[in-house]
This record gives sequence, structure tokens and C-alpha cells, in this order.
Amino acid sequence: MSSLALSVLLSLVSAVAYAGGAILQEHVASHTPSRPYAPLHQGGWWVAVALNGIGAVLHVVALAYGPLSVVQPLGALTIVFALPMAALFVRRKAGATAWRGAIMATVGLAGLLSLTGNTDSHSLPGAQRVVLAAVTVGAVGLLFLLAQRMHRPIARSVLLAGAAGVSFGIASVFTKTAAVDWNWAAPLTQWPSLLAIAAFATCGLLLSQASYRGAGLAAPLATVTVVNPVVAAVVGLTMFGETFRYGVTGTVLALGFGVVAAGGLILLTVERLGTGPNPPRAGSDPDTARPQIGEGVDVGPVPRPRAHLEVEMRSGAVAGGS
Repeated sequence: MSSLALSVLLSLVSAVAYAGGAILQEHVASHTPSRPYAPLHQGGWWVAVALNGIGAVLHVVALAYGPLSVVQPLGALTIVFALPMAALFVRRKAGATAWRGAIMATVGLAGLLSLTGNTDSHSLPGAQRVVLAAVTVGAVGLLFLLAQRMHRPIARSVLLAGAAGVSFGIASVFTKTAAVDWNWAAPLTQWPSLLAIAAFATCGLLLSQASYRGAGLAAPLATVTVVNPVVAAVVGLTMFGETFRYGVTGTVLALGFGVVAAGGLILLTVERLGTGPNPPRAGSDPDTARPQIGEGVDVGPVPRPRAHLEVEMRSGAVAGGS
């Protein structure tokens, strides 16, 4: 088996492990209170961490055998594996729009993969690593701050997932750099890169966990799986000397495939906006599924059984009054 074929096989298995971890993360997020550290008390969350760890190890080995711009786009298959796995294991079915979005995202990234040339492995000098780490911290911090200002759960989720994708993508860049420069005779020389890998991978894991709350599985996972390889591929093309095939024509086609992948992500986001974070169950009364906002009166569910009708008027609920 060639090195490239081995890296592709390892990437596929890694994507399955990541998909399983994402399903468990979303399940934990939807079944635990919205409190800090609440997921840490759930056994399922630790299984998700273990699956993510297995996926990361396989991803590292794949990066050691294949170029960054080949291995990273294969991670987009995570969303394709996750949708049927979620329907099978946790009975969470995706709608037709979500499937179309997932397929578009995968086709777009597969097109990018097919146009990527196979070049020799490269590394980053120390100064470029520092600049890249600083830019990444700034970008992730900005996305996080923007997410905190969003009131719609889906918008907040997509921004947090985008920040997670950036963290994971740059962690892969540093992983590739460490793998190329690794010397078993002097392993401690790579401690700055190892520290950056640990920091960005942990940050990505926490941000991705936060992104699943109130937004379902498809949109956050698709955002991570699109942003992650795009960020890593951009670094690979600009800083590692990896190129597209067919010159200018290949570059134009690659941009087209990038648009297709972005369109798939938009479809997934629109699908979540259409259904809302907690759509009513089949057969239930949609008017009683969640609190309603009336004409100046906020009518909420009664917190405990009462013998009479109770309407609670909250301060500031009446338009134009206090």
C-alpha cells in the first residue's frame, strides 16, 4: 500500500471516530443542564473525548504519511458518516435539506481534494509558527466574542463551531510541522509545537461542545468539518508550498468547489433556522410545545399543577410599559 493510500484509509477511519464523538457530544449537550462543567459529570462525554482522541491519533498518523491538503479535506466525510450514524444510534434523523447540504459540502471538498497536487512534506520555521499561532488566537477570540453577542442559538452555534474549526485546522498544521521535524533522538526540541497542538485541540474540543447546545447536530458539525480543512488547506497552499493541479484552471475550479461546499453549509444552517433548536414532536400541539409571546403579554407554562388558570405578567413584557 502506498503512503498516500494509507493516509486516505487512516483519514476515513478517523472521520468515523470523529463522527461518533460528535454525536455523543450533541447528545450530552441536549440532555444536560446549561451549567459550566455539567458535561464532565456525564460518562457519554468522556466516551466522546476518547473517540475524538482516537480520531486525532489516526489523523496525526495520516498527516505523517500524506500531504496536509489531502488529509484535511477527507475530514469533511465526518458529516456524511454522522447523519446516518445519528439516525441509527440515537434516533436523530436529518431532514432532506440537511442531507443535501451535507452532500454539497462533501462534494465541494472532494473536488478540492482531487485538484490538490501531491508535493513533498514541508515544515514551518519558528518565526512563522509564532505568527500563525498569534493570528489564530486573535481569530478564535474574535469569533468567540461575536458568538457571545448573538441571541439566536443557531447563529451563536455556527460562530462557535467556526472558531472550533479554526482551532482544529491550525492544530493539524502544527501536527504536520511536528511530524515532519520530529527527531526521536531529541524529542523535546518540538515542545513549542506540541504545546500549541494541545492548546488548540483542547480549545477546539470545548468550543465544539458549546456549539451543539440548542442547535442540533448537522449545522455545527458541518461548520467544523468545512472550516477545519479549508483553514488547513489555505495554510498548506500558502505556507507549505502545496499547489492545485492544472495551474490557473485548477485554481478556478477549486474556487468553484469551495463555493459548492459553502452552499452546503448554508443549506444546513437554513435547515436549522427553519426547524428551530427544539422542534415539536410529532403528534404534539405546537402551541404548547414552548412558551408563546402574545400581544404585550408573556404567557409562560405554569411551573407546577394549579387548580386555576394562571397568567404571569413579567416586567417589561407589555409593549410601551414597564
